[in-house]
Amino acid sequence: MILNLNINGKVRTVETDPERPLLDVLREDLDLTGTKYGCGEGQCRACTVLIDGRPVTSCRLPASSVGSKNIVTIEGLTQGDVLHPVQEAFLQEGAMQCGYCVPGMILTATGLLEKHPNPTEDQITEWMNGNLCRCCGYPKIIAAIRRAAEVRTSIR
Repeated sequence: MILNLNINGKVRTVETDPERPLLDVLREDLDLTGTKYGCGEGQCRACTVLIDGRPVTSCRLPASSVGSKNIVTIEGLTQGDVLHPVQEAFLQEGAMQCGYCVPGMILTATGLLEKHPNPTEDQITEWMNGNLCRCCGYPKIIAAIRRAAEVRTSIR
């Protein structure tokens, strides 16, 4: 089946099995390797992408189910050489150790800040609850999300 996927603002065409996971299409066919394979069950959220602004795990999502929705991967957050405010906040707070979970964390946090520009501690915890960090960098991750919210609020 030929699929036309709207990824990071560009329509990309791939020929693939319609039931193949979006994660595999992104990584193997489109060379967008920032999205990570973690558990393969949608439980760790390492494979999170944004679909129409909403964080979604891509490891079990059939590529054909996305249709013409807007998909954003970690590669699509930057504007040229300028990092997205959430990416910048993660760097400034040192909110990463091994870095494997970071793309999923950043995209989930981006979705949170789109819906709740000034989130409460409870909202941050609730949104990030399913994103697993084996290095246990949660305090710095939460601090980075707070920092990104402050920066985004001051920009508006």
